[in-house]
Amino acid sequence: MPAEPTAPPFQHDHVLDACFLGPYGENDALLERILVEFLRDHVYWRRNFHPEDPPAIGTAASLHPDYQAFEARMRRELHQLSAALKRSMPFHSPRYIGHMASDLLLPGLAAQMLALPYNPNNVTDEAAPVTVDLEVKVGLQLARMLGYPSDPARVDCAFGHLTSGGTLANYQALRLALALKAFPLALRTAGAPGLDLPDDDWAAFNLGNAATIDLLGRWQAWLAAQPPRERAQWHARVEAQRIEQLGIAGFFAAHPQLRLPRVLAPITAHYSWSKGVKMLGLGRAQLDLLPTHGMRLDADALAEHVQRCARERIPVLLAVAVLGSTEYGTIDPVDGVLAAREATRAQGLDFAVHVDAAWGGYLATIFRHEDGSLREREAIAAEFKYFPSPPLYRAFAALADTDSVTVDPHKLGYLPFGSGAFVCRDHRAMDLLAERADYIFHGEAPRDYLQRFRSLGQFIPEGSKSGAAAAGVYVAHQVLPLDHRNFGRMPRSTVRCTELFYERAQRFAAQVAGYLHARVPFEPDSNLVCLAFNPRGNRSLAQANAFLWRLYERLRPDVHQPLQVKEFFGSVTTLRPELVGAGPAHEILTSLGIDADADADSDGGALVVLRHTLMNPWLIDRENGISYIDRYFDFLMRCTAALLDRNPPA
Repeated sequence: MPAEPTAPPFQHDHVLDACFLGPYGENDALLERILVEFLRDHVYWRRNFHPEDPPAIGTAASLHPDYQAFEARMRRELHQLSAALKRSMPFHSPRYIGHMASDLLLPGLAAQMLALPYNPNNVTDEAAPVTVDLEVKVGLQLARMLGYPSDPARVDCAFGHLTSGGTLANYQALRLALALKAFPLALRTAGAPGLDLPDDDWAAFNLGNAATIDLLGRWQAWLAAQPPRERAQWHARVEAQRIEQLGIAGFFAAHPQLRLPRVLAPITAHYSWSKGVKMLGLGRAQLDLLPTHGMRLDADALAEHVQRCARERIPVLLAVAVLGSTEYGTIDPVDGVLAAREATRAQGLDFAVHVDAAWGGYLATIFRHEDGSLREREAIAAEFKYFPSPPLYRAFAALADTDSVTVDPHKLGYLPFGSGAFVCRDHRAMDLLAERADYIFHGEAPRDYLQRFRSLGQFIPEGSKSGAAAAGVYVAHQVLPLDHRNFGRMPRSTVRCTELFYERAQRFAAQVAGYLHARVPFEPDSNLVCLAFNPRGNRSLAQANAFLWRLYERLRPDVHQPLQVKEFFGSVTTLRPELVGAGPAHEILTSLGIDADADADSDGGALVVLRHTLMNPWLIDRENGISYIDRYFDFLMRCTAALLDRNPPA
């Protein structure tokens, strides 16, 4: 039997001490100095823009009664807001282990606050001459982290941009996948010459992203060589046949032998995919949710599903792998999704592969050297006790071969909300999403990479967007480059804490075994761990869930009470049989002493569990010798014993 793996020493990382404001506000003086320095710098900038202009606000203005009354109203409202915000969740504290939020990185927070008074609008370089460049560079930073080509000199360099969050980034993935899939048909229907197009609509609709991007380049080169009038005529002729012009209904009416394409995703995928297919006009019926194995996409089920699609000539638009599910943090076999696509290409079925890494994307920093190359699994494993398993390593290694990725800097990037990101592997595909707005964008699109994307609004869903958010993400990545020696310090620390939490959960289960069933229903892949409970002697799923809800009352916020009355904050979710699989769900319930067969219809068969997001860097406080993980399980022991009228174990 192999020896129990040994965890490496858990040492205090003093770099992390400077990264955040801190649970106790320890770095308040640092943040205050930065903000005052750059507020003054902003004011000096204003004063030195045409200093010959006189001040528009007189020096005596502050003495006028109307001025003073306005200031008093403003101060009153700000004081009321400040008081109300004290009821906010204490995301900064290691006592908060609920949703996907934690303290904010100081460089990102300070940079965003620094940029706010300039109010840049990252739709075009005319409204944001500085921060548009920063956003394009953020895309390159993220591309490098994922293993995509990130050198703008490369013809196939990746491209990324920020969004309000992962939902909009996933929608952008759908838009781009549909544009790529439909474009060869537009060329074929328009009779575009000299391009060696596929013989029929099915083949054209399944050309594949790389081939379509090559086709797009050849079409653009042919157009450029034509006289201006012919160029305009051919451009208009092809545009008239594009799905973006005809719409879903018109496009498929023009190609009646084609069926609406399907989007494939694991049943654990975020509900943004349901939103996305509706927004795109495909409809919810075209979203096929596939089963999981151990809460991770069942690669065999996916392979069988796409084989059936190939046999029945059902187009597939996009297959989604989730790199860190929102509810459970589990990581799908990205390599298995790519293998399923490769197997169906010979049968004439091709589709895009997108990774929804809104949660787990920044874990990729653990897997990257400073030069962007992939680290060996053995080197990574030496830093942990269990992480990464071979399947998990293969999933991260396969990111480089996917077509697009969603990443949320406002999750494991520790940056303010409103900072999601979409990254596609080849920037040339973005030509198919380009929109024209003559009052903003002028002239032909430049071919230089950075110059081209300065007109960012042509390519993104938004019409206006915060440049300050881009400044925050860019500066955070510059201070902490996205590799294992820099940014990787944070996910490394929290994954180590997750391993400790997992082991502490096993000890807790043994300690309370006399009066409570407790277990981790499935092993964690990332920084999320779930816990399931059931009082000893209870066989009812409904009663087990009722007990969990009573326990959760000790962990949930209460707007009618001060935050300080709560020792810890957590969250809950449900394990539904359709998510887990009937067999694993039955095994979990049985292991908890619940009669799964007798109570199968209760609560829809769903088991309520505690969900813990372990992303705070100070869950293990080496400075003060405190383990908030131990404190949390001591708290759980007291709470569960009290709810069952038992004395907590010694």
